[in-house]
Amino acid sequence: MAEAEDTQSLWREYRVNKGDKALRDRLILTYAPLVKYVAGRLGSGLPAHVDEGDLVSYGLLGLIGAIERYEPDRDVKFETYAIARIKGAIIDELRAMDWVPRSVRSRAREIERAIAALEAKLGRAPTDEEIADKVGISTAELEGNLTEISRSSIAALDELWTVSGSGGDQIALIDTIEDADAPDPQGSLTVTETKEAIADAIARLPEREKLVVTLYYYEELTLREIGEVLGVTESRVSQLHTKAILRLKARLAGYPAREGLEA
Repeated sequence: MAEAEDTQSLWREYRVNKGDKALRDRLILTYAPLVKYVAGRLGSGLPAHVDEGDLVSYGLLGLIGAIERYEPDRDVKFETYAIARIKGAIIDELRAMDWVPRSVRSRAREIERAIAALEAKLGRAPTDEEIADKVGISTAELEGNLTEISRSSIAALDELWTVSGSGGDQIALIDTIEDADAPDPQGSLTVTETKEAIADAIARLPEREKLVVTLYYYEELTLREIGEVLGVTESRVSQLHTKAILRLKARLAGYPAREGLEA
């Protein structure tokens, strides 16, 4: 309780003396664990050569920006605002590095289109065998592709997506997973229809993929912990997560209607 009061007092001082570097540095130290938390979450699905220390460095820039731009009057908890800024700073830096091979991006789009076409034709979520056959590869190759794609899918649910037929509204998928204790950072923005479309897409995922999405993004379990819950390997959980993301992107982007894929 005393710690919370000290933090509030620090914020009051900083609001009065915005240019005080010493006060800003004290706030950075207070909220530094947020950077470590976000870097750890994002780093869990990245290749081994991506150093978590680098992610922390990128995230600190986001934290500093959050502290300097935070407006308490907007009735949004600082932690909620800061986490979004920290994630954004890390993801922007990783994208600038452009370490994902073009072939991996191309195969991800190919699998997305295959999933969309099969769902339009079958009226259900296609199996791995059906997806592999549509793409023209074996199921083993599909699993390998999913593993490669998972290593390049940075914070997939944190990205802003534009939903087909939503009038251009953008939203992050993670914002559709309900947290009753969280504030509403979007305020008066009219994204209700977009949220409903994304929530519906998540609800229609195969059960195991929906469970992976829920455990990872809402319960905040690691891939290894989810594997223990499901009784499968961490690699398999990563593949399930990647398939879930590709299904969601295919449904929300409206691939069949937009690209004229055969039903």
